[in-house]
Amino acid sequence: MALLQERKQELFAAYQIHPTDTGSSDVQVAMLTERINQLSAHLKTHSKDFSSRRSLLKMIGQRKRLLAYIRQKDTERYKNLIQRLGLRG
Repeated sequence: MALLQERKQELFAAYQIHPTDTGSSDVQVAMLTERINQLSAHLKTHSKDFSSRRSLLKMIGQRKRLLAYIRQKDTERYKNLIQRLGLRG
C-alpha cells in the first residue's frame, strides 16, 4: 500500500517550500493524507483488517501532531494547507 514514486514526486512538487524540499511539515502532511485516504478506501472493503486500522489511527495521530506544529508556527500556512488538502470540513 505504499505510495508510487510518481505520486510522491507530484506531492513533492505541489507542497514543497523550496526546490529541494522533501521533508518539510507540509510535504509530510500531504504524504500522510494520501496514505490515509488509500487506507480508508482499503478498510471500506476489508473491515476486519485490524492491523491496517491500527496503522491508520497511528498515521492520523502523526498528521494531527504535524498540523498542530504548523498551526503554532504559521497560522496562515496552516489554513492554506488544510484548504488545499480538503481537511476539516
